[in-house]
Amino acid sequence: MATVIQDAIMLLGDSITQFAFASEGYAAKLADAYIRKMDVVNRGFSGYNTEWMLSIFEQCFATKRNVDQGLAQKVRILVIWLGANDATLPHSAHHVPLVRYKANLASLIRAVRAPDSPRYSPDTAVVVLTPPPVEPERWARNLALLTETPLAPPDRDFDQAKAYAEAARQVGVREGVPVVDVWTKMWEAAGRDKARVGQFLSDGLHLNAEGYKIVYEELIAIIAKEYPQYHYDNLQTTFVEYSDIFTDPMNYRKLTQKRSAFTSQPALKARL
Repeated sequence: MATVIQDAIMLLGDSITQFAFASEGYAAKLADAYIRKMDVVNRGFSGYNTEWMLSIFEQCFATKRNVDQGLAQKVRILVIWLGANDATLPHSAHHVPLVRYKANLASLIRAVRAPDSPRYSPDTAVVVLTPPPVEPERWARNLALLTETPLAPPDRDFDQAKAYAEAARQVGVREGVPVVDVWTKMWEAAGRDKARVGQFLSDGLHLNAEGYKIVYEELIAIIAKEYPQYHYDNLQTTFVEYSDIFTDPMNYRKLTQKRSAFTSQPALKARL
């Protein structure tokens, strides 16, 4: 088994997260930016909603006890990006009512931030991402092709996706965690024109390279503003560069011992 070498960034989400390690996906960009400083752990589950994710999270995010014993990685940044499936129309098996969606999202956040939680992690910076805009008819056509089934009425709605994005923003404010408003950023980039939203989507639902570019840039901006101690520019590699070994090659065993990515002990400030 692999040993625990460095801390992690965990991406918790649905298929939009699962696909984010593809070329130009935001997870791939994060992994490149944080290479040798933090691992990027993709916990994206295609088709999942917040209701199902509650159980998954208990199995993905280690308890404080296990982390303290060195049995699991410490998650420094937890990105929660859920809601695209919750926001399906009520006839869909993916649908989660809006009130329940907000409660589930809050539960995921509190699982990390509540001192009485077994997964309490005061060193974990939480960021919530809103679900993006959708193209219901385009997605319905692509879903029929993907599943080789007759074309069915759309199971998604543009305004419903917007409502769930607003709900995610509200939860972020109430729980005191920063929010990347993916819905609004893409809507504005599309000139507030429904006909142009598709330039950021690969199939009416999932993001393409341009969509992921927006997400990555906005997430990095949030980290720089809210959690600068976790920004990749403020971290060092957990193992020295080979050029450092060149300066004293006879002492390579000492030089190649693991070190902290932090040059000083980081501390998260409470957000009010």
